[in-house]
Amino acid sequence: MLALTRKKGEALVINNNIEITVLEIRGDQIKIGISAPKDVPVYRKEVYLQIQQENQAALSIDGLDALKNIMG
Repeated sequence: MLALTRKKGEALVINNNIEITVLEIRGDQIKIGISAPKDVPVYRKEVYLQIQQENQAALSIDGLDALKNIMG
């Protein structure tokens, strides 16, 4: 992991097309802004993990049974 120190208004660039800017610092919280191309998904980690779990659950469902349930 790379650890950086940034002040309010300072930014960093990832892969030439993603910019992360420190917008506000208030106590133990910071507000960041992320500028990325529309084709680059940006998620909070807890949301990303939930999406991954749901995708795994969907893969574990037997496709034939699921089709039968849909068709009635």
